[in-house]
Amino acid sequence: MGKSHSTLAKQKGSSKDTLTTAPEYTDIQNEDDEKNGDVSQFPYVEFTGRDSVTCPTCQGTGRIPRGQENQLVALIPYSDQRLRPRRTKLYVTVSVALCLLLSGLAVFFLFPRSIDVSYVGVKSAFVSYDQDRRIVYLNITNTLNITNNNYYAVSVTNITAQVQFSKTVIGKAKLSNATMIIPLDKQQIDYMVPTTIADEMSYMFDYCTLQSIKVHNIVVMMQVTVTTTYFGHAEQVSQEMYQYVDCGGNTTSLHGHVKVYQ
Repeated sequence: MGKSHSTLAKQKGSSKDTLTTAPEYTDIQNEDDEKNGDVSQFPYVEFTGRDSVTCPTCQGTGRIPRGQENQLVALIPYSDQRLRPRRTKLYVTVSVALCLLLSGLAVFFLFPRSIDVSYVGVKSAFVSYDQDRRIVYLNITNTLNITNNNYYAVSVTNITAQVQFSKTVIGKAKLSNATMIIPLDKQQIDYMVPTTIADEMSYMFDYCTLQSIKVHNIVVMMQVTVTTTYFGHAEQVSQEMYQYVDCGGNTTSLHGHVKVYQ
C-alpha cells in the first residue's frame, strides 16, 4: 500500500514536469513575455482591408484602422533618414560666417570718418571807398576744399567765417545750406565776407589810397568753421590762417597768380 502512494506521487510529479516542459506551455509563456516586453520592439504593421483607411500623417504610404484617424500617428523607425539632421554643422557655420561678414561690412561702410577742410586762399577782393567818412569797404571771396572720406553722403549745413585785422573783427559772414557732398568726393566752395575798415582804423584809408605805391597789402586773419551733418550727427571743423589782401585795388587770384585791377 505504501508503494502505491509513492508511485502515484511520483507519477504526479512526472506529469507536472511533463506539463511544464510541453511545447504549448512554452509558446504561451513566450507570448506573455513578448506582450510584457518593451513596446519599442513591436514591429510596424500595416492594416489592410475594408476596415482600414490611409494614414493622414504617412503621406499615403501606410494604413490605420478606420475611425482612428485622429488618434493614431505614423510610426517612423528610429533609423529613418528623415530623422537624422543633414549638414547641420555646415549650415550653422555658414550662417555664423555670413552674419560676421555682413556685420563687418556694415561697420566698415558706416563707420564715421573725418571730414577734411582745407583753405585754398583768397579768390578775389573788391575794394570801394567812402572818402567823406574815410572808410574802406573790402569784399573778400575765399575758397575752401571739403573732402568727404565716408561711404555715404554728407551735407554741408553752414559755413561761418570772420575776418580780423589788428585784433579787431572787421567782417562776418554765414553761408547756410551750402551743398551736399557724395561719398568719397571733394567739393570746392566759395564764400564771400564783407569787411569794413573804419573808426579807430581810419588811418588805413590813407594807406590804401596812397598813389605812390602800387600794391597795398594788409595782413588779415581768416577764421572759418564748417558744419556738416550725416545720420543726424553734426560735426564742426574750424581753421585759422593769415592772408595778404590788397586794399588798394580789385584783385583776382587764379591758380596762385594775383591780378590787380586799378
